[in-house]
Amino acid sequence: MTLLPSNKALVPFVSVDHMMQLINHTGLTQMMIGLCEYIENDFKRWELFDKTPRVASHSAEGVIELMPTSDGEVYGFKYVNGHPKNTKDGLQTVTAFGLLADVTTGYPVLLSEMTLLTALRTAATSAMAAKFLAPKGATTMAMIGNGAQSEFQSLAMQAICGITHVRLYDIDPLATEKAAAHLAAAGLEITTCKTAQDAIEGAEIITTCTADKQNATILTDNMVGSGVHINAIGGDCPGKTELHRDILLRSDIFVEFPPQTRIEGEIQQLTDDHPVQELWNVISGQTLGRRSDSQITLFDSVGFAIEDFSALRYIRDLIDGTAFFTPLDMLADPDDPRDLYGMLQRAK
Repeated sequence: MTLLPSNKALVPFVSVDHMMQLINHTGLTQMMIGLCEYIENDFKRWELFDKTPRVASHSAEGVIELMPTSDGEVYGFKYVNGHPKNTKDGLQTVTAFGLLADVTTGYPVLLSEMTLLTALRTAATSAMAAKFLAPKGATTMAMIGNGAQSEFQSLAMQAICGITHVRLYDIDPLATEKAAAHLAAAGLEITTCKTAQDAIEGAEIITTCTADKQNATILTDNMVGSGVHINAIGGDCPGKTELHRDILLRSDIFVEFPPQTRIEGEIQQLTDDHPVQELWNVISGQTLGRRSDSQITLFDSVGFAIEDFSALRYIRDLIDGTAFFTPLDMLADPDDPRDLYGMLQRAK
């Protein structure tokens, strides 16, 4: 991609409004497919990237995190929060923005909202993992937790994995009603369920996405039969889990970056030497994902900076030649780069 904008002092900014216009212009299905391709390509070159667990600032109300990475040519980071209590005040649980910069100059080349984009990239990553780990020909997914992520998760599975039927459950019936209306309009067969147990009946893929930051047991061991793929995306910080530990002991576990997942994911319940597999090895063809019909596969997803890097890279390429961004005057550009003070004085 072209790194520097035509005017090096202006940085493209994709606002929430522009992101919505871009998604609607491109089509949500095509966006999911495009994001999945970019993420998959970056997973195939995983070893090139700087990798570090996200930097987190925890409070009683939630968490604020920075997620940085670089492939040696481009640097990217995301700022993101997680505050489950926000919904009571009519606020989003998660908000985010991200930036790309040219490693050669250090100049930023893209600033973007990432509240919507994170929902899309999380869903695209889930579907990418399911493409390699779920039973072949899977048509039914249980979606446990019907909040802001649920529609994106379901639509990504439809677009990338061919899911036709979604079984919905949430402790809040209004959340399930909301998700059911949206997903039925997208052409999916929808079943609303009264319990998590009901939701997983006949499902080949089980996605858990709940918001409360606690060690919860959304799925118990007796609920999970052989041959399913579990997409556990709700765990994202220390002390927050969704699955009973015994499920983990029966599963082949795939993760993004073990040092981060052992702190934040379902596997924080296990010993540090419990074997897990890195998803990039499966994506790159170095190891097999699903090996048998009876195998339980578990994608213990907490979100990783490379996925955000891929999403920002995709948006950077997608907005080229469009009007779906605003050029921001973010960078000082004096005639003489050594005379920043003179530029200030001349501005009088």
